Amino acid sequence: MSPHTPGPPVGAEAVRAVAMRLADYCRKHDWAGHDPYDALNSRVFQALPLLDRRIPRLILTQALKRSPVDIRPLALVPKTQNPKALALFLTALLELEPAASAATISMLVERLAELRSPGVRRWCWGYSFPWQTRTDVVPRWTPNLVCTSFVANALLDVFERHGDRRCLDMAADAASYIVEDLYWTDGGEAGFSYPLPPHRTPIHNANFLGAALLCRLSALTADPRLLEPGLRVARESAAAQRADGSWPYGEGPHQRWIDNFHTGYNLCALKTIGIHAGTGEFEAGLRRGFDFYVRHFVRESGVVSYFHDRTYPIDIHSVAQSILTLVAFEDVAPGSIRRAGQVFRWALSHMWDEAGYFYYRVHRLGTIRTSYMRWSQAWMLLALAKLSNAATAGAGDADIGMSA
Repeated sequence: MSPHTPGPPVGAEAVRAVAMRLADYCRKHDWAGHDPYDALNSRVFQALPLLDRRIPRLILTQALKRSPVDIRPLALVPKTQNPKALALFLTALLELEPAASAATISMLVERLAELRSPGVRRWCWGYSFPWQTRTDVVPRWTPNLVCTSFVANALLDVFERHGDRRCLDMAADAASYIVEDLYWTDGGEAGFSYPLPPHRTPIHNANFLGAALLCRLSALTADPRLLEPGLRVARESAAAQRADGSWPYGEGPHQRWIDNFHTGYNLCALKTIGIHAGTGEFEAGLRRGFDFYVRHFVRESGVVSYFHDRTYPIDIHSVAQSILTLVAFEDVAPGSIRRAGQVFRWALSHMWDEAGYFYYRVHRLGTIRTSYMRWSQAWMLLALAKLSNAATAGAGDADIGMSA
């Protein structure tokens, strides 16, 4: 079957059925797995200190990430539980209630508490592997804005659904970490540092994600001190939107690319900011951005692109974020849930393994079938949970472009 061929028709109930199979796969693997960027966890690499330099780190990471066969077992890369993945699982399982047990929800909250970044006064989280940027190596568990924002939002989801005050307190403390350690101003400019506190080059998805968390917490706790920095940073990155509706990843000289899932982060976070801050100031940019997103990333066949100007690679994280973005914008663009259903149909036909998980990437000349727990399974579980609920809330299968 051609990668541009839509998958066979499926009913709305199939979305939930696949979500439950995927949840079962992840549960059987104890919510742990490999990651596209976990190469530096290799025990072989760690045993060879002469290789522990910037260029070897980048080469090893790209080699493992791009390999059509998963060679991590040979490199002795352990499977880990990643805080961001656990946060995504937690939010997804809350969406799938009552199928998710209270014991599982409680376990994930406790695990997130155990995996907080060590040696830091505030609640915050980082990745379960060290990773090399163009200039710096970020040690394992070092807290960062993106990971902390996703975990804090998942904890707020638990609080809103189950009234767990501890989760609210942890999330509020994480917001304090963002304001105290990562928020910066310089004259008329403002932003959140990412991935490390010294970095002040604007990264737009990080800015929007941090701002959305602060605005959500401000609305929940009636704390106006969180709203001002959140809105100030959101306005900075909103002003960086290009005339065609797009954003570059960041403002650094090597950060000018435009990709699917970071653009989706921007749109969903900015929509959240408008809701919780009670402002309509971002609506024109949202509509322009969503129009760009659909035109450049989501095809009628259900194929989604990673980059705005080419088809390949077709990445499962982009598939998941496309579903999430389309579902979130149904009120702005009616018919978006139907489009999300088409994306699901395509992914089910081209990227689903009957063992119960989704493949990593489809390239022009082949498919990388590696299972990644954070990058692939956690994101797809959340996307399918959201799509399932959107379909259930609608008028039936016709609303998401599916037939039984």
